[in-house]
Amino acid sequence: MHNTGTVPQSAPASSETRAVPVEDPHGDTGRHARRFGLPIATALVMGNIIGGGIFLLPASIAPYGTVSLVAFGVLTVGAIALALVFGRLAARDPRTGGPYVYAREAFGDFAGFLAAWAYWITTWVSNAALAVAAVGYLDVLVPVGGHPWTACLAALALQWLPALANFAGTRYVGAVQLVSTVLKFVPLLLVAVGGLFFFDPSRLGPFNASGHGAVGAVSASAALLLFSYLGVESAAVSAGEVRNARRNVGRATVIGTAGAALVYLLGTLSVFGTVAHDRLVTSTAPFSDAVNAMFGGSWGGTAVALAALVSMTGCLNGWTLLSAQTPYAAAKDGLFPAAFARRRRGVPTVGVAVTVVLSSLLTAYNYLSGSGKVFEVLVLVTTFTATVPYLLATAAQLFHLVSGRGPVDRARLVRDSVITAVAAAFSIWLMAGAGYAAVYQGVLFLFVGIIVYAVLAARRQRRETATGRA
Repeated sequence: MHNTGTVPQSAPASSETRAVPVEDPHGDTGRHARRFGLPIATALVMGNIIGGGIFLLPASIAPYGTVSLVAFGVLTVGAIALALVFGRLAARDPRTGGPYVYAREAFGDFAGFLAAWAYWITTWVSNAALAVAAVGYLDVLVPVGGHPWTACLAALALQWLPALANFAGTRYVGAVQLVSTVLKFVPLLLVAVGGLFFFDPSRLGPFNASGHGAVGAVSASAALLLFSYLGVESAAVSAGEVRNARRNVGRATVIGTAGAALVYLLGTLSVFGTVAHDRLVTSTAPFSDAVNAMFGGSWGGTAVALAALVSMTGCLNGWTLLSAQTPYAAAKDGLFPAAFARRRRGVPTVGVAVTVVLSSLLTAYNYLSGSGKVFEVLVLVTTFTATVPYLLATAAQLFHLVSGRGPVDRARLVRDSVITAVAAAFSIWLMAGAGYAAVYQGVLFLFVGIIVYAVLAARRQRRETATGRA
């Protein structure tokens, strides 16, 4: 395996004995690379959580009725529990890679690879979904959605622009992320707070319009809503680029998740109460429709569409960085192809390039195949693939709690155990709620990963055997 500058895997897992990784020789230092402080780490979490999801999902969950607001509340509790788990794990092991690092340290190479593989799939599939969502708001400004080719080209452009910003270095990634996070709060707060003054209960529609039981409707809508919370692990995945990571990763994760949850709940409730239910079900830009309903005319909706587009581009900027971080960490350990470990100006450039190509191909396929509900299909696939690393990370925390290494604080043990149990139940529930089709497609992606792991493991063993003979 490649030397990562950490203690061997067999060493004790306590944070006191684990060494902090050495500086990466592939470009971590330099004027284009910069480590993130707490504000930018929090902006990374909030920016990646609050992206395309909140701007399109009110329309996606409208067919379920207002029962989806219950799902939002339950989902928020689970997301904050997951944020707390990531904070505890990052304090124990503040290396770049997040769920990959935690799963591998606890359960070995194969579990680590599965976490990295599933998370990597989640990032590039979600990038395609974000680009699709952004096209809906771009269409408010420039008519591009009337034909699959123009919509597809617009979605591809929205993916490649953030990729170019990533190639410029982490210094520019952080700057774009901070600015876009600030700008996105303008339309969100306008609708979330202002919409309450225009709230009309008659526009809410039925409580449960799904045709199924309340529990089934909550689970199904929550599977779509999980996409809104993807990014809760952002600071943990980029922990190696965060200053004072043991402290700041946990703080940024919890603050960013709680802030995003508050904006989400108020924003969705306001959209439900300002846009008539029958119109919301078919909307491609629900926040623009909400502002138009509040103030009349179309100027407000146009302004919101512009701000939403900036927000989604910023979200794609952050997700593009994350899409390369986990393969980078796995490649350093010999569990991904070595090319993914190459860095330039603080960014794993090969990982960024491969990810944007794959997400572009997926985007083109979904547009040109003529399949409807492109956004919902992509969202449900990422729901399943995201729960794999989430569940493995939660299992790693459970492993550390049950193994009881080092001195035990009983009060903290009980608290952490309850939080971890909530996060684990949350992950399993979401996996079940993704639906048979999404689980089927997600499992196929995972099985392809098993073949890739077998080939890489065999090559690594052959190299080690050859080195031993020499």
